[in-house]
Amino acid sequence: MAVDERGWTKILAHYGQPSNARGITEIGITLIPLVALWALIWATLDLGYWLSLLLAVPAAGFLVRLFMIQHDCGHGSFFRHRLANDWVGRVLGVLTLTPYDFWQRTHALHHASSGNLDRRGFGDIDTLTVREYRAPSVWGRLRYRLYRHPAVMFGIGPAYLFLVQHRLPVGLMRGGWRPWLSTMSTNFSIALIAALLIWLIGIKAFLLVHLPIMLLAASIGVWLFYVQHQFEDTIWEKDADWSRHHAALHGSSHYDLPAVLRWFTANIGMHHVHHVCSRIPYYRLPRTLRDHPELRGIGRLTLLESFRCVRLVLWDETQHKLVSFRDARKNLH
Repeated sequence: MAVDERGWTKILAHYGQPSNARGITEIGITLIPLVALWALIWATLDLGYWLSLLLAVPAAGFLVRLFMIQHDCGHGSFFRHRLANDWVGRVLGVLTLTPYDFWQRTHALHHASSGNLDRRGFGDIDTLTVREYRAPSVWGRLRYRLYRHPAVMFGIGPAYLFLVQHRLPVGLMRGGWRPWLSTMSTNFSIALIAALLIWLIGIKAFLLVHLPIMLLAASIGVWLFYVQHQFEDTIWEKDADWSRHHAALHGSSHYDLPAVLRWFTANIGMHHVHHVCSRIPYYRLPRTLRDHPELRGIGRLTLLESFRCVRLVLWDETQHKLVSFRDARKNLH
């Protein structure tokens, strides 16, 4: 029997039972290797920086995984109790350079409006429709092209997001004291830890060790978020036609990664299931696909297929799919 989108929400809710013991274990097997790799990179700086950069790759993977734990805390799905989720999330937010309470609020807005053309702008990748792209000035189109260029989207952009934008409650500047408290307390804690490490090993060693890890992890994180919603057959609708349940299931991809990458990304590729029921801990997501194989093919992208998503930059309201700049020009003629 076919199950509609709303029905999937009820079915998947049964998997939303976090285990405190499993949560503590997941933190341990993520944080301890990250600290060990960080120390190893510092200890081997004199052996050749190529080795340090090589070790920065798995270290960045563990930092991405740490962010995914923080992400689950933000949804209240990592521990059974809210206080445990929030305080672990706040501590991890210092390590991931992400103010937890501020991020939690903007991310909740993303879940509440994903795929809604009339409610874009919070926690998502800026996406114009073909008609909107043709309307601005030449400067407006150039600015959008620069924003969508891979070097900016996955290089300069992630560095700006985590180093600069997250240092202020951008988007919630008038949201009262809570966004400011979240960002400023996170900034203070980051400065304190950075100052301690610089005092211990020196500013040059600190930057040589931590900067590559952070920048690589930031780019990986933005790439994952991009692929989760920027694929050809995603869903965007005007508010009158938009359905949260439909957008959750069909507007989010199933990024079917190899097992090792699934582990490092904490199963976030099963994003369609996550959007349907965000209270499922990431370690229970694979079970949902085993129990309900009909979910596997919805929005499925392989690693190779995902690279083609980079060219998809505009929403075509006529064809109901994302298209490239070149496809938009062809349709104009």
